[in-house]
Amino acid sequence: MGERRNARELALQALFFLDVIHEEPQALFDLFCDHFHEMIDEKVAAPQKAFFVQLVNGVVASFDEIDRLIKMSSQNWKISRMPIVDRNIMRIAVYELMQCQDIPPSVTINEAVDIGKRYGTRGSAAFINGVLDRIRASQYMEKVPEVKS
Repeated sequence: MGERRNARELALQALFFLDVIHEEPQALFDLFCDHFHEMIDEKVAAPQKAFFVQLVNGVVASFDEIDRLIKMSSQNWKISRMPIVDRNIMRIAVYELMQCQDIPPSVTINEAVDIGKRYGTRGSAAFINGVLDRIRASQYMEKVPEVKS
């Protein structure tokens, strides 16, 4: 398992914490990092700590846009009704799809599916894969220039 995977898993844990306790996100993230600094130091090498922080802060800063994309791409699901683990795995992946051009979309989606298999329910991986594939397809469709007739 790569260091980026570890950073993603820690980001999932931090976002889960933020999702459960509805208070000021930055203060909660600071509390998470203070409380779990030894675990963070064990799991993530120094270069990947920046990736962990980027993921959490990026998701928090883009909650509305990310959740809008997830909602549009998940059929008949409200964000609030999705399992907390699944929605936060997808939030991380959507942030990566939107902001991390150095990571191929297929890698982002595969990582999300694998993390869903590890931390989610039996159906999490398929659900995450389907939603993220629809989001990826919609992003590519937006980039295709319109053909004038």
